Amino acid sequence: MNNTTSQKLSVLEKTGYSLGDLAANLVFQTLVTYLAYFYTDIYGLKTNDASAIILTVGLIAAFGFNPIIGAIADRTVSRWGKFRPWILFTAVPLGVIALLAFTTPDFSYKGKMIYAVVTYTLLLLFYAANNLPYSALSGVITGDMKERNSMSAYRFVAVMFAQFFVQVFMYAIIKSAGGGSRPEQMAVGMEKVFTWLSITGTIMLIITFLTTKERIVPKPEQKSTLGQDLKDLGKNRPWVIMLVLTLLVFITLAMKGGSYVYYFENYVDRESLTRLISPVLNGFSNAGINFFGEDPVSAGLGLFNAGGIICMIIGITLSKPLADKYGKRDVFRIALVISTLFIILFFFFPPQSVGLMFLSQILHGFFYGITIPLLWAMIADVADYSEWKNNRRATAIIFSAMMVGLKAGLTIGSSLLTWLLGLYDYIPNNTTGQTETAIQGTKMLVSIYPAIPFLIGAGLLFFYEISKKMEVQIESDLKERRTK
Repeated sequence: MNNTTSQKLSVLEKTGYSLGDLAANLVFQTLVTYLAYFYTDIYGLKTNDASAIILTVGLIAAFGFNPIIGAIADRTVSRWGKFRPWILFTAVPLGVIALLAFTTPDFSYKGKMIYAVVTYTLLLLFYAANNLPYSALSGVITGDMKERNSMSAYRFVAVMFAQFFVQVFMYAIIKSAGGGSRPEQMAVGMEKVFTWLSITGTIMLIITFLTTKERIVPKPEQKSTLGQDLKDLGKNRPWVIMLVLTLLVFITLAMKGGSYVYYFENYVDRESLTRLISPVLNGFSNAGINFFGEDPVSAGLGLFNAGGIICMIIGITLSKPLADKYGKRDVFRIALVISTLFIILFFFFPPQSVGLMFLSQILHGFFYGITIPLLWAMIADVADYSEWKNNRRATAIIFSAMMVGLKAGLTIGSSLLTWLLGLYDYIPNNTTGQTETAIQGTKMLVSIYPAIPFLIGAGLLFFYEISKKMEVQIESDLKERRTK
């Protein structure tokens, strides 16, 4: 391995790298938060049809696109490295297809189904071609694990900013840009918002390409066949555990994140919500800020998400020092369990307990925030573990497997959301109000159902062998090999 270049990273490079995730998450957080709602209540699909599209296309993308792109990226040779060219050349196509995927054409119902399948397929293809090499890039920018932890913290602060925008402001912006909350108005608002998101995201991805450098370059004798890479993966137990853990985490994120808009629209008591948020909105109004308008649901949902995300960012800032001291595995497991307890509490809140809902969201956000940078830093550690065991580095194929877990988790979580809504007899755009069964379903979708995958994931980490002690050993051994 080439180790002649310093493994320390400048603030500029860490910031430039983090912009790539900021750009990608303008798309990803929208998929997590609004894809189901867009398909059912704006685009006009039936819940079962939306579930079928999300599940079928998502699983094909997860198990088809990601392994192929990972194998090709690992074998890419260019003057810019293996992974940076992918970020550059997919930046514009990703922006264009993201806009098209959230556009509502005036087609027949069958035509809209076909359009949704085609655009969602292309969106997941270009997202994989961009974000998988981007994620793998974190494993070759530096071999210093403390620098890697620091870079992950930068990266996921950027993720939180994207999440903050999408979950706090986007619902209100869409309504404002479209001029109202009717489906046709929301469709216009969605198109306007995504036009600007696509342009901004494309620019940020190009900046990522320009400001980063690949420092860990495998020697020619370390080249391997795809068969060897797959065989190495099969013997890599930490990789298997991380694959399943990633799947479970994103099932919960998709199910819980996508349920909040239904929860606020149909379960939370509007009078209690208005009383709670009125002082905040009045403070904004006195300062000349009337961003949320008069709609208590969009304002309440935005402030609810804002509290959780702000505390997530605080948790992220604590992630590195905790991981440096105690190891990624143990910190991740404990923080994940505690964050899950605050998800379960939502099952017990009556519609009027809005203050407790906000408090539980804030505490959940703080403890979950601690885990966010650790997931991807642990996957980079798994790439190091594979090289340490097999004396061959296959960074992208390892990250592609994790992207399979991410995409499959997003797909399963989002399709479960729409399927369960249908199972609980939810009727999109029902102006007369939902049934008690449907309202109960929205409560279950933000509490019990998303808690289950998180708890299973925490249990899996008891079998993950890369402890703090092993992290130090792997880093030391690999540094010695690369120096020689």
